[in-house]
Amino acid sequence: MTPPLFFVDALPAGDVVVLGGAEGRHAARVRRLGVGERLDIGDGVGGVARCEVTAVGTDELTLTVVDRRAAPGADPALTVVQALAKGDRGELAVELMTEAGVDEIVPWAANRSIARWRGAKSLQRWRSTAREAAKQSRRGWIPRVADLHDTGAVAELLAAADTAVVLHESAARSLSAVDLAGAGRIVLVVGPEGGVADGELAAFTAAGAVATRLGPEVLRTSTAGVVAVAALSARLGRWS
Repeated sequence: MTPPLFFVDALPAGDVVVLGGAEGRHAARVRRLGVGERLDIGDGVGGVARCEVTAVGTDELTLTVVDRRAAPGADPALTVVQALAKGDRGELAVELMTEAGVDEIVPWAANRSIARWRGAKSLQRWRSTAREAAKQSRRGWIPRVADLHDTGAVAELLAAADTAVVLHESAARSLSAVDLAGAGRIVLVVGPEGGVADGELAAFTAAGAVATRLGPEVLRTSTAGVVAVAALSARLGRWS
């Protein structure tokens, strides 16, 4: 079993670390890690240190660093533009895509989105979800969650991408048949439950995006992104 991962603001330079705060309380009280057990601490931007517990306090652990590693950022990077979804489906999408390896998530207020974006509160919930999902999946990188985008901003993002894709159930081309850039940034748009509106699709294709479908089934907005990220990861050799 792989050691659990805990995130810190910055990896320490020395060989002795005190893991405190919320992460220390979770490690000591919930995970009940004991002396001699191993765990990883990461900075969320690729740096990870393998540590051994040398002392246990009420709300903290004292650790000795065993080794360090640095994971490079993915190239090409996978960005998913995720339309707002009702209830907790947006956060579910963030959780699943993070576990599958997405590099950036962009919330999008689509014309047919029913959910309301509550500014900093909603942004913090999405970012917290990404952080916790990265911990669970032992990811060295926490996906970046951008500020809310409108359709115009999404079109600009697509225009600057090295590969731009919008999922659409009526598209003739399959995602598996789209040419992918070997470097840079791949941007993929996932629409809301009501689908991408005609005007939005026109704006995105005018910006250079290719309309594609995942398959014959129509997936929910909360699951379409993770399926697409998995398909792209397999094609890019991320899972080989």
